[in-house]
Amino acid sequence: MSSKKLKQREHKLFANGLIAASVVVLGVGLVILVATFYPVLKHETQYAVRQMQNTSPAEITPVNTEFGIVIPKIGANSRVIANVDPYDSQLYQRALAQGVAHAAGTVLPGEIGNSFLFSHSSVDFFEARRFNSIFYLLNKLAVGDEIDIYLKEEKLVFRVTEIGMYKPQAVEFLRPGSRQRILRLMTCWPPGTTFKRLIVTAQLEAPAVTQ
Repeated sequence: MSSKKLKQREHKLFANGLIAASVVVLGVGLVILVATFYPVLKHETQYAVRQMQNTSPAEITPVNTEFGIVIPKIGANSRVIANVDPYDSQLYQRALAQGVAHAAGTVLPGEIGNSFLFSHSSVDFFEARRFNSIFYLLNKLAVGDEIDIYLKEEKLVFRVTEIGMYKPQAVEFLRPGSRQRILRLMTCWPPGTTFKRLIVTAQLEAPAVTQ
């Protein structure tokens, strides 16, 4: 075989190798992407199907009635971890791996003042799957929607009064000053980033109901 043909063959093999490697890398990347954002894809799909069918979500049994949250419209259902320092990333990341975090320094839901719950990712897109899926669909809520808090076997019904997008530096929502029974839910937006804070404000509507 001539040296020219040998070089052509080597170049062809090299090109084929590059193509094969590219396909493998793209495939692995796609698998990682799907695995990372599976929760949001799942929640978005379920929500879209309900909207197309014009049906309400089925009755949700809370996973925790000692301290839990259920948002019927978006199917959110989680345990709440009490008194988590929102300024200590190591502490709140551990808490968020178990559920939604209640910010230390704010009142418990149903008490007079500001109660602040959060579920957000602050590291990267891959951490979004682990820490942020519970509140992925908060942006679907509207004024008047129901948020149920379960605390010590009692059910507290809140109604959404406001939804807003804020800068990460907006910490005034962590301050306790309020004469009403206010509940605030926060997540980072878009999921897996720290660009914005999506905050949902709700007010207690009904007295506690023993479960």
